[in-house]
Amino acid sequence: MSTTLSAYKAIINKRSLDITETEDGYTVNGAALQPDILPMGDGYFHILLENKSYRAEVVKADATAKSFTFKINNKPYTVEVKDKFDLLLEKMGMNSASSGKINSLRAPMPGLIIDLKVKQGDAVKLNDPLLILEAMKMENILKSPGEGIVKTLKIKKGDSVEKNQVLIEFQD
Repeated sequence: MSTTLSAYKAIINKRSLDITETEDGYTVNGAALQPDILPMGDGYFHILLENKSYRAEVVKADATAKSFTFKINNKPYTVEVKDKFDLLLEKMGMNSASSGKINSLRAPMPGLIIDLKVKQGDAVKLNDPLLILEAMKMENILKSPGEGIVKTLKIKKGDSVEKNQVLIEFQD
């Protein structure tokens, strides 16, 4: 029995797959797969799977949103990945993006507001950058967890904030 290294849920062209990475390869919805993946250059790969050859190209990659677009043998595939933390939040009913509507944005950690990307009255969509929070000498871009209109900015550039402090409120 091989050790599980990581587990994901991938939504590929709106089809959900459970993917587990093990020492021996991968399982997809319980079926063992052992692809041979060979990088061919910047964003291009050759994949050999079950005696079939595939040419893969990474068209677009948004690691922050965990969203990717690939072309496999020139056919486009959109992939959204959920890791164990996303799955846990979803299980606990805390995935605000699924509700679409947002009420507020809170500081995920203490830090310093070094830039604001929105102002009162701005309409925002999922993953739009809202502000930059410096914490532990790193700049963190906080993105919108859903759609809404900025009602109130509770902070300004240069403010120090505490964990869970409300930063932005959105209209109902």
